[in-house]
Amino acid sequence: MRRASTDQAPRTTDKRSDDNRRGTERVPTVFSLMYSGMYNGRMLIGNGIVCNVSKSGIGIRGNHSVEPGMDLSLFIDLPGVEEPICIAETRVSWVSGRRFGVEMVGPKLALQNELRFYVWNHLHRPSAKKS
Repeated sequence: MRRASTDQAPRTTDKRSDDNRRGTERVPTVFSLMYSGMYNGRMLIGNGIVCNVSKSGIGIRGNHSVEPGMDLSLFIDLPGVEEPICIAETRVSWVSGRRFGVEMVGPKLALQNELRFYVWNHLHRPSAKKS
């Protein structure tokens, strides 16, 4: 099921209205990942790219369709980190074609903090960009 769009202007990006809804900053990223979950009673395994990370979730572009409300496990490859980090419990919150967003719903604090720490320290250091 897709959300009805309330945008009146033509869409230049598929997430502009959700940026405002979120209320927290999104940091653009490009990490590869694998995701898995159950879909119509069958195991779904997909590959994709983490497009952005916010305090409350992750934006993904994947190679397999998902549906809002699906529970997924994520395995995210971070550059320079030997093993992928596993986020065992996420839920699909929105879908637009092959792009979708997930929110972390299970015991998440340590993994969420590890991912955010990596992103903010390696990709989003405004003070490092001053010189």
